[in-house]
Amino acid sequence: MRRLRCTEYVRSSRGRLIGAAEGTTVTGSARSRAESRAETGPYGPDEVYGRLKAYEGRSAAESGRGRDPVNAPMIRHWCEALGDTSPAYEGPDAIAPPTMLQAWTMGGLSGHAARSDAYDELLALLDDAGCTSVVATDCEQEYLRPLRPGAEITFDAVIESVSDRKTTKLGAGYFVTTRMDVRADGELAGTHRFRILKYRPAKRRPPVTATTRTRGADAPIRPRPVVNRDNAGFWEGVALHRLLIQRCGGCGTLRFPWLPGCGACGSPEWDTVEASGEGTVYSYVVMHHPSFPAFTASGGPGPYAVVLVELAEGVRIISNVVGVPPRAVRIGMPVRLEFQRVDEDLELPVFRALEEAAVAALEGGVDR
Repeated sequence: MRRLRCTEYVRSSRGRLIGAAEGTTVTGSARSRAESRAETGPYGPDEVYGRLKAYEGRSAAESGRGRDPVNAPMIRHWCEALGDTSPAYEGPDAIAPPTMLQAWTMGGLSGHAARSDAYDELLALLDDAGCTSVVATDCEQEYLRPLRPGAEITFDAVIESVSDRKTTKLGAGYFVTTRMDVRADGELAGTHRFRILKYRPAKRRPPVTATTRTRGADAPIRPRPVVNRDNAGFWEGVALHRLLIQRCGGCGTLRFPWLPGCGACGSPEWDTVEASGEGTVYSYVVMHHPSFPAFTASGGPGPYAVVLVELAEGVRIISNVVGVPPRAVRIGMPVRLEFQRVDEDLELPVFRALEEAAVAALEGGVDR
C-alpha cells in the first residue's frame, strides 16, 4: 500500500508559509491550500476521506482465538475488582459476567497475531494525514448467549465504518468503528463494537482571565480541577462557599475526596455534611524546585507550601495555607477555611493560619 507523507510547513517571519520539503514559498491564494495540506498531507480532506472509506468492510482481525478458555479464576478476579457478588457467577452452574465479552478476546501485552494488515494500514494512513493522537470514545456490546467455564473463544473483526472529518474540542479527525463477532465453541455469543477517534491535536490558547489581563497574556494559568459526575457536588458547594464532605448513607462514615461508593461498607448511598472550617496542618511540603508560578499568589517562581489539612470532622484535604510565608508553616498549626478567588473563572478552598499560630511560628524563627 502507498503510505501518505505529510509535507511539513513552517511560517516565515513575514507570515508566509514555506514548504520545508520542497523549499518553495507559498503566498496569496495558495495559502489556504497549503494550510489544508499541512493538516492532511499532500491530499485534501476529501481525498483522505475517500481513501479511508475504502477500508470499510475490510477485515480488522481474522480467525482470532482467545488465549484461555472461559475460566473460573478470571471470573472471580473480575467480580472481586468490580464488587459484583451475584450468585450467578459462582458455583458449578456459573456463567461469566456478560460484560467480560471483550476480556476473553484480549491478546495481552504481546498483542494478537490475528490483527489484519488492513487495520494497520488504516491507522498508518491516518497518521500520515496528521491524525497522530487517539482516544477511545465508546463501545457497544450485544449478548446472545451466556459464556460458561470451559468454552473456547474465537472471533473475527471488521472495520465497520469511518466517519467523515469531524472537529472536536480535542482536535479534528476521524471516528473509526470496528465490530467484533465473538463465538463460544463455534456459536455466536455476542458482538462488540469499539470506536476510536484518531485526530490532530488542536492548538490550545490559555483562557482570558483577570490574571492574564493584569499580568499579561503570557501569565501562567493555574490548572483547572477535573470536575466529573462523582465530584460535581463538591464544586457546586465551593461556588456557594461551602466545604461539603460526603457521608455514607449506609454506615455514616465521612469521606473525602468524593467517591461514588463507601470504602467501609460499599454502599452507593450518601448525603453531605458541611465542614465547620476548623482544622490543623497534618503534613506539608514546601515546593522550591521545579518552579510552578501558576501556584504562587504573585505569579513568581515560589516557593509555595502544599498542605494536608485534617478537618475537625476527621477527614483530610490537600490545599494551601495563606497568611504566612511558606517557611512558617508547621505541623499542628491551627487553620481556618476561607475561599480564595484565583481568577474570574476559578475559586478554591484554602486555609488561613490563625493569627496566634502565625505569630508564634514567625517569632520562633522557623526556616524550612
